[in-house]
Amino acid sequence: MSQGPDRTADDDVRIARTRRDVGLAALKVLTEEGGDPLTHARVASEAGYSRTTLYKHWPARVDLVTLALESVGRMPHGRRTGDARADLVAELRSFRRAIVDARLDQILMALAQWATIDEVAAIRDSIVEDGEGVARAILADFASGDELEAAVAMLSGVVVCPALMYGTVPSDVVIDHAVTIVLKAFGVIPVGQAST
Repeated sequence: MSQGPDRTADDDVRIARTRRDVGLAALKVLTEEGGDPLTHARVASEAGYSRTTLYKHWPARVDLVTLALESVGRMPHGRRTGDARADLVAELRSFRRAIVDARLDQILMALAQWATIDEVAAIRDSIVEDGEGVARAILADFASGDELEAAVAMLSGVVVCPALMYGTVPSDVVIDHAVTIVLKAFGVIPVGQAST
């Protein structure tokens, strides 16, 4: 949205409100209906604005995808306790909750669908960095390089794969076992010790 010489503080508030409303409407359409229904007409109807307004400020469909993804916000994270196993389990459970509560599975599918668009890729990278950041920091105490990347991917995959492939999320038991398996591989948990 352009800055004109006659623009007032009220204009800035109105523009911010419109951007927020349209972003949240786009996110709602994306998470409740999927990527294909994310059109100017559908989002305008959901947001209560005209299609003309949407086309004027967000002319391409990818602009709506970008706006929806910008509305996601930050992932919820637990407070680290210093117990690697407990902290990783808490992170995966939090991630699972975001899949269920925020329909993050739909957001991830949209990210995959629009992955080649630079603006979407930048938002995707930000979401992934935020989502994996705590687990990555915990695992960095035990691994680096490709081992760290593999461990982060395995633990993220425990939640992402069932959500995207089967429309379900892992149980507490599955999350507990996944964390135990990864930590055993790094010698953090003795091999003979069972999951708790």
